[in-house]
Amino acid sequence: MDAYISALMGLAGIAIGSLTSFASTWMTHRSQVKEKQREAEIAKREKLFSDFITEATRLYGDAISHQKDDVSDLVLLYALVAHMRLIASRPVVDGAELAMVRIVETYLTPNRSLSEIRDLARSGEMNFLLDFGEACRAELAAGGLSIGR
Repeated sequence: MDAYISALMGLAGIAIGSLTSFASTWMTHRSQVKEKQREAEIAKREKLFSDFITEATRLYGDAISHQKDDVSDLVLLYALVAHMRLIASRPVVDGAELAMVRIVETYLTPNRSLSEIRDLARSGEMNFLLDFGEACRAELAAGGLSIGR
């Protein structure tokens, strides 16, 4: 009888050890998959924010030296903002919309000379992406998953 109990205890120990090993491996794998998904989400947001900054800067530079009523150049910028509405937090979208408004307003002003552009740069008025950049930094620092609607 003692031999059976010893054998059962041995089998129970093996089963518990195997189950523990399986559980720890599963938990480790699960956390690694979640981390990879989080990193991919952050990279996706960084790319979107970078694309917006590139396009907004290009359009702002064009708006300073060109006065126009044509909105066809703004289509990509509007598309980027629409994409941000799907995956970014409210402060990021608000910052992007504010930058878009500044670009449109700049297109409606008379063309600027180089000395006027220098004065704008010195006064800080050309820093139209400040709010957007700050909101992006805060969202990315929070792990990129802070969609506060």
